[in-house]
Amino acid sequence: MGDGARQEQDALVPVLTEIVDDETGGRSPAVTAAALEALARELERAVLERLGPEVDRVIEERLARTLSNVLGLALDTVRAELTVSVTQMVREAVAASVAHALALPPKD
Repeated sequence: MGDGARQEQDALVPVLTEIVDDETGGRSPAVTAAALEALARELERAVLERLGPEVDRVIEERLARTLSNVLGLALDTVRAELTVSVTQMVREAVAASVAHALALPPKD
């Protein structure tokens, strides 16, 4: 093939830098907006169906860990408050008992 014939053939082959007319000839696109919306909804449903149990598991694990931490702190607070209350009650009971014993008349 000569240079002239090759240049003619090369001119017929589009290159990436050339703009090529749409071959649909003005027809509507093969996929409509409604079809894309339906596809998106179906894809969303399928993804949520598959990931739903995993999401639930992760949430439950995090919730359990958080509740455990919160309950642990609350339990520590309650334990400290109970310790103070019981200690105070014992002191008051001992003081009352001692005061009562000192107030009794001596036994013969």
